[in-house]
Amino acid sequence: MRKPLMRIPYTELLAPPTVRPSNANSIPGAVAALQNFFTAPPPQGLPRSTVVLTGAGLSVSSGLADYRGVNGTYRVNKTYRPIYYHEFLSNHEARKRYWARSFLGWTSLHKASPNQGHYAIRDLGQLGLIRSVVTQNVDSFHSKAHPDIPTLELHGYLRSTVCVTCRNEYPRDTFQDELARLNPAWATFLAEALASGALDTENPAERRAKGIRTNPDGDVDLPGAPYTTFRYPACPHCLAHPPSTPEGARHVVEVDHDGAWHSSSSAGILKPAVVMFGESIPHEVKTAAEEAIDGAGKLLILGTSLATYSAWRLAKRALDRGMPIAIINTGGVRGEEHIAAVPDPDPTGAHGVRTEVSTDVVLPALVDQLQKLSANGASAPAGGVAAFRENHGVFKDMLS
Repeated sequence: MRKPLMRIPYTELLAPPTVRPSNANSIPGAVAALQNFFTAPPPQGLPRSTVVLTGAGLSVSSGLADYRGVNGTYRVNKTYRPIYYHEFLSNHEARKRYWARSFLGWTSLHKASPNQGHYAIRDLGQLGLIRSVVTQNVDSFHSKAHPDIPTLELHGYLRSTVCVTCRNEYPRDTFQDELARLNPAWATFLAEALASGALDTENPAERRAKGIRTNPDGDVDLPGAPYTTFRYPACPHCLAHPPSTPEGARHVVEVDHDGAWHSSSSAGILKPAVVMFGESIPHEVKTAAEEAIDGAGKLLILGTSLATYSAWRLAKRALDRGMPIAIINTGGVRGEEHIAAVPDPDPTGAHGVRTEVSTDVVLPALVDQLQKLSANGASAPAGGVAAFRENHGVFKDMLS
């Protein structure tokens, strides 16, 4: 059976959402609906716990760009085109371009931190309401904000690089230092761009206004230092211990006088530890994501349009299992018509919620309301937060 590949299925806005319940278009209405969603008993035969599926929209309030939102990368930068896995593996020039772009973008990600939405997930976990998280994001914010809640990084993570030959991983911040050492002109340019704030936006026009010139492909135009001159290091392990080829010979791993990977090499290429477009999601990750859905009774979707198939198939799996689904996302969602078509005999949010209220606003408000409810167990709905707190130890045992 062929493994799923990461690809870009949608770059335009999706159809507008169908808000439900109808009052969930306001913060109080959304909080009330989500409270009902969490405190209502699950369908018969399903566990009480909720699994969370997150996307780039959750990290927008941390200063990171999303992809398909109104101000997303694919919307404001029409020339943007991500590198594909096969290009990265086979093309030295493509890798130069990728790492140059990554060099400019890393500092913004490295300095960013989780926002109130991430910490609200932590608090919901402490209330015993959330069992696990599956995230498409590669920013590592979940593990920072709530290390006690199991988080599956569906598309990998940017905090490390990984060798495509030996599979050893290395910290991305150390790799950044090496890129700066090997490319001093780019390092100077980066410092100036950070000082001007030119890298704080994805909008090409705004970047030009702050002094960054780009070519027709959207790449930075740095006088005297084109992408073709950019250098990146080789895998230290493969350089010290050239691995064997499938035929039993030795790979060649060579570097220039400064330690940059040389094109005469046949191994030792470092890539970001993410699933690139056109790359297969590891089987064990795919299986773990499915098990996360199957081990929960409800699904909370945050900040994602489900445009990648790897995310949509998980939502579809939950839908097919009869799990109530709550979606908090600005803009449309793939397959929304199927989710909205599920009959709702009690349109208060207990069987499903759809709202566009910002996650960093509605989730903390929800936590505040549920904490008050939890502190006064006598007022909690039957089988609601009070029951979750009573059985919190059981859920911990399930996850250990």
